[in-house]
Amino acid sequence: MQELRGWSLRKIFIMDSFRKQVYNTAALIPSGKVATYGQIAALCGKPLAARAVGWAMRNAPEFLDLPCHRVVNKSGRLAPDYAFGGEHIQREMLISEGIVFNEDGTIDMKSCLWIPKFSDVIKE
Repeated sequence: MQELRGWSLRKIFIMDSFRKQVYNTAALIPSGKVATYGQIAALCGKPLAARAVGWAMRNAPEFLDLPCHRVVNKSGRLAPDYAFGGEHIQREMLISEGIVFNEDGTIDMKSCLWIPKFSDVIKE
């Protein structure tokens, strides 16, 4: 079976529909905005699946080139240190996109939270 950066085509084809929805939704987050795990879960029709979104983000195939760094905790906290090679890397990525941080190190969610247009998230 052909490999794509460690992912076999079989794994791609059997990816469950929820993860596909998560990845498709995450791909819509524009530069300069962030979304929460719970927000993505709700947009995918599973409002109680924030942890599953986190798991999907943590295991997102690299070749999809998703903006996983734009998905954060509902309080504006960044991903744990094991993601992105450390919190400081995610922070630098977000700052370079214009994300504003509060004095306590959290993201200013009032100004940076992505509010998708209805047409962006219509289910087929």
